[in-house]
Amino acid sequence: MSDPRPAALPRAHGKPVLAARLRSTPEDFFVEELAGFEPTGSGEHLLLTVEKRGMNTAWTAQRIAQWAGVEVAAIGYAGLKDRHAVTRQRFSVHLPRRNAPAVESLEYRGEGGEALRVLAHDWHAKKLPRGALAGNRFVLVLRGVTGERGVLDARLQAIAARGVPNYFGEQRFGRGGDNLHAALSMFAGRRVGREQRTHLLSAARSALFNRVLAARVATHCWDTPLDGEVWMLDGSRSVFGPEPHSDELARRLALFDIHPSGPLWGRGELRSRGDAATIELKALSEPPGDALRAGLERAGLKQERRALRLRPGGFEWSWQASDVLQLRFDLPPGTYATTVLAELGDLRDASFDPV
Repeated sequence: MSDPRPAALPRAHGKPVLAARLRSTPEDFFVEELAGFEPTGSGEHLLLTVEKRGMNTAWTAQRIAQWAGVEVAAIGYAGLKDRHAVTRQRFSVHLPRRNAPAVESLEYRGEGGEALRVLAHDWHAKKLPRGALAGNRFVLVLRGVTGERGVLDARLQAIAARGVPNYFGEQRFGRGGDNLHAALSMFAGRRVGREQRTHLLSAARSALFNRVLAARVATHCWDTPLDGEVWMLDGSRSVFGPEPHSDELARRLALFDIHPSGPLWGRGELRSRGDAATIELKALSEPPGDALRAGLERAGLKQERRALRLRPGGFEWSWQASDVLQLRFDLPPGTYATTVLAELGDLRDASFDPV
């Protein structure tokens, strides 16, 4: 069987223009959730906005559950945040009797520099579900940057103007593509738990999408229309088309109001037609594409679409020193800062360095 691990994905903007270190300290990778709603001010769920350092979301949820004296199932959060970072995000705690301990007692400082503090709290009517956020704001610092300043600035300007391919990040697939190996084993009959099953189905689906997007990047049509294109409205999951190309579609594409889309595989008929369908089916058929597609169909997932193009909001950069570059941008839910960084060049994640 062919190796299912995702191959190096082609860059849309050309060869690497820098090398640098990322996450030299947790402060170099700052992420803040953008709230998708305001608290109701009443209800049985305590909504906490916390800032944490060196702590992942699952570990934080366990600590909040211990603090509140509840099961971890009573804790809600909108998205997963990395351990090697400083992050701000919301958690909800189901407390029917509204008998929350003092919020100040939740603060924590560990011997390894881990830290947790509450920035705001209020009552809300519902448990915080996954995906209940407007997006994420990133402030990233790259250190030890090498590369010609003028060339780097030109690449940054190109990213701000055109966006980047909307690849799923490598964290979706596990180290070395382990989640894809596990997904193929699951499709072959290996039993897994419900939560792991969800992760493996997502990894398989994401890998197939990345194959399609990589094929379109390689042929320079990731942000331009093909015959038979299915369009996705910016900021939503709504799609329309195919329909004949027109000046109006070209205008909306240039304004980032719509984006070309690719398939998230499942049951049902592929919506694209013509040249778009041809390039999609070819990419999806490369081994082990057939096995992944069949497994997703048996699992009952339905055909969906995802935008091929991602434009970071408020994209800004500044040089903090001759070899220190700071980036600021916002991304919608379900997209990855690593896909933005990949268009710059080769980054070494310093959080993996030996201590």
